[in-house]
Amino acid sequence: MSLQDILLHIDTYPEPTSDAAIDAAVDVAALLGGQITALALRLSIPVRSNIIAEHLIGLTDMAREEEARSLAACTHGLDRFKARAESRGVFRGVLLETTQLPSFAQHVAQRARARDLCIVPVGGALDGQDGVAETLIFHSGRPVLLMRSDAKVSANLAGGVAVLAWDGSVPAARAMADALPILRGMRQVRVLTILNEKASATAGLAQDAARHLQAHGIEAVIDEVDAQGEFISRVLDSYLARTAPDLMVMGAYGRSRLREVILGGATEHMLRRAQLPVLMSH
Repeated sequence: MSLQDILLHIDTYPEPTSDAAIDAAVDVAALLGGQITALALRLSIPVRSNIIAEHLIGLTDMAREEEARSLAACTHGLDRFKARAESRGVFRGVLLETTQLPSFAQHVAQRARARDLCIVPVGGALDGQDGVAETLIFHSGRPVLLMRSDAKVSANLAGGVAVLAWDGSVPAARAMADALPILRGMRQVRVLTILNEKASATAGLAQDAARHLQAHGIEAVIDEVDAQGEFISRVLDSYLARTAPDLMVMGAYGRSRLREVILGGATEHMLRRAQLPVLMSH
């Protein structure tokens, strides 16, 4: 099992993915020994205008300008990606497709379903990638690697330290299985169970996960941290600051309320705030 077929979503609107984030994603694909395809979505804005709107604000012209801005970002991002990926020997292809802004996330999720992994640079104040990442995690059926576009991604993603968050749940099991190709190449794997945060997360629970990893040739260190009534975000931040890992692997939690997904506390925090690459599965 390996991660041979990787997809990168290059955001184009309203804030395009940075060159540095594109380069980092390509480098990750090279480290993982895979081939990578980039997907960029060109914005389409249907205009239902009228004489007053055209006279006051030039609505049609505004829409065409925003579409042109999105297309320019697509062209630049895909050109940057192609040059970087070819130089690293990991180029598989590029996809330039058109859709409306509300459909961006679902469009990316559909393209990700036939990939081994989807990389999503997140973190821009206006880039909308958090929403894309969330939709991918819950609706693509594939693992998602979140990489903050404003943080340096270390080459230690291969040969560094990984943390597997383990509470014995189905999402945690899915994440562990999805991450095996990456975990095999890490220098150290730590299995983290946070006690007194969920009733299911009990002392000694991680031993079975460590046994499974060992069966795949991965020796793991078990860490048990008592939440002691603290917010899960603070517990995670404290642990990550202390252990300084290069990658976090975790199952994603959410529940539906009508058409809205309400994220679990740890999922919400790592999706919005994590300063290291996070592999999430659901």
